[in-house]
Amino acid sequence: MTDKELIESAKEASKCSYSPYSKFKVGAALLCDDESLFTGCNVENASYSATCCAERTALFSAVAAGKCHFKKIAVAGSGDGTFAIITQPCGVCLQALSEFCSGDFQVVLTDRSGIRRMKLSEFLPYPFTKDELR
Repeated sequence: MTDKELIESAKEASKCSYSPYSKFKVGAALLCDDESLFTGCNVENASYSATCCAERTALFSAVAAGKCHFKKIAVAGSGDGTFAIITQPCGVCLQALSEFCSGDFQVVLTDRSGIRRMKLSEFLPYPFTKDELR
């Protein structure tokens, strides 16, 4: 799957967003090593801390389906439907992804100028790992 196709899947997933408070719809598309695709959207809650981001929604859906090896994730968000600005994963989503993905895992983002690719380690250079639990 191309990065453009992955971004389009993320944009499509954002249409299912439940975002009555922020009015900012986010979609994510997570590509597994076996080429299966899991999408997610942000789901807000009146108790803001109970909100779940699109990236974690996609990740948790994939893990619940027995997948735990991933190639890349695309994230697209917009308050007005234009997807004009970069919407990057939050720290909690980056930490959740780091449980299953190496620092070389690709994060694909979009804005009005096109597609941008970054590594997970560029966002989260020092993830909390099982080694810290010892």
